Amino acid sequence: QVHLVESGGGLVQPGGSLRLSCAVSGKIFSISTMGWYRQAPGKQREMVAIISSGNRRNYADSVKGRFTISRDNTQNTVYLEMNSLKPEDTAVYRCSAIVNQYENWGQGTQVTVSS
Repeated sequence: QVHLVESGGGLVQPGGSLRLSCAVSGKIFSISTMGWYRQAPGKQREMVAIISSGNRRNYADSVKGRFTISRDNTQNTVYLEMNSLKPEDTAVYRCSAIVNQYENWGQGTQVTVSS
């Protein structure tokens, strides 16, 4: 089976930074699009950032200029650097990846921005 495991979440003060990682493991033939999504309490899940196999990147308007998505294909890992964090960024962040032409999801990591 293919597994995605997120790490790097935690509690941070407003204006702080966090770096999330998501490692893909298992029998991997190919990985195409990878991305990060989040869901805050009482709200629907939203796309935060995605990155294609060609390193084309797209961001939600709410995080443009603050977050950066990247990937390391040698490590089968996608990252999300989050800067200038705001309380409204508080959510469970999940990574996704199209692995062997199937969509896979991690279990999520909690990010809390609070003073």
